[in-house]
Amino acid sequence: MSGTELRQYFKVAWRWWWLILLPPLVVGVYGLATYRAPQGSFTTALRFTAGQPEAIASSPNYDPNYYRWLTSEYIVSGLKEWARTGAFAEAVSAELAARGVSLPAGALNGAIASDYARSVLVIYLTWGDAEQLSAMAEAVTKVLQEKNGVVFPQLGGQPAQVVPLDRPGIAPVPPSLRAQLDLPLKAGLGLAVGLALALAAHYLDPFVRERSELERMGIRVIAEIPRVRK
Repeated sequence: MSGTELRQYFKVAWRWWWLILLPPLVVGVYGLATYRAPQGSFTTALRFTAGQPEAIASSPNYDPNYYRWLTSEYIVSGLKEWARTGAFAEAVSAELAARGVSLPAGALNGAIASDYARSVLVIYLTWGDAEQLSAMAEAVTKVLQEKNGVVFPQLGGQPAQVVPLDRPGIAPVPPSLRAQLDLPLKAGLGLAVGLALALAAHYLDPFVRERSELERMGIRVIAEIPRVRK
């Protein structure tokens, strides 16, 4: 880009400066009026192992320990999928209500994530209040231990044995970078819109403001009337 082009862009920006600044100014004022400081959240991870309640009878043709591990793998996999359902969130919500904590199942469903590896179930909980998160962890543990019978009809209505492997530790999670940069990003987008409006206004402007504009159209300029400054 040549120096002449840069000077031309500068003239356009100088001429339409109010149009460039108007969108980011509106966005900035509205953003400051409705600004809420980004809130951090808290997270915890619960680890469980699970198995069939009754012992498997020994047999000369099968290794009972192998089938115990295999059954544990299936149960943990099923618990992982159950923890992702709305029914599980409703059960946790009901358990929390019994403890005097009112949290809707819809919000809980979005706060619960699950995974498993090698017969170990991991439940991830994320919430904005540490005290409520602690109550959620206790409710999730109780539901997993006492309500899983409805998930495994293969066990004859008897719940599988679910054993916590550790006590949950609650850790703070800082606000996301997107939340921290929300207002500057909106102002930057407003500035981009303002620049686009200025270029559009310059392109659609029907007035001749400089002799160079006429000369580029091949029109000879005989004289200019200077601007009178008071």
